[in-house]
Amino acid sequence: EKPKAGQQLAELVYEFVEGQARETIHHDYEKYLSWGTMVLIFVLLNNCMGLLPGIDTPTASPVVPLGLAILTFFYYNVYGLWKQGPVNYFKHFLGPVPWLAWFMFPLEIVSHLARMVSLTVRLYANMFASDLLTLVFFSFVPVGLPVIFLGLHFFVALIQCYVFMLLTFIYVSQAVAHEDDMLD
Repeated sequence: EKPKAGQQLAELVYEFVEGQARETIHHDYEKYLSWGTMVLIFVLLNNCMGLLPGIDTPTASPVVPLGLAILTFFYYNVYGLWKQGPVNYFKHFLGPVPWLAWFMFPLEIVSHLARMVSLTVRLYANMFASDLLTLVFFSFVPVGLPVIFLGLHFFVALIQCYVFMLLTFIYVSQAVAHEDDMLD
């Protein structure tokens, strides 16, 4: 009846992720809420670690975003295979018209692999730049002005975790969509 602050925060996060999943994936979005929530919280916590003195932002190293991008790549491909079956999922890579399949298949493979690179570079570069900017201003003016850049770092951390989660949902929606889903 009287939820505490922790429960209210958890419900707020859940409702936010659920709303994003519902808008992006549409039906059967409930299956993917746990992954999307994990991505959002993991990236946010890792991004915000850089706000603590003496702790580097884990996502400002390319290894952490790459690891999460690889897991996300496998996640949406496995669910796409599972939901559509191997034959229909393979057809997804051949494009809309059969006579272009020879061109579309390699293009789609490269496109899917580029998603991992895109997720990695986007998160890594933004968090690295945010860390570097904060460090530079702390070295010039140790008091006052850097607080503004800590706020900017937090804002960048929020945006980056949202973008990573949203792109994850977009990739899942594309992987699990059937042709009749496209007509809705």
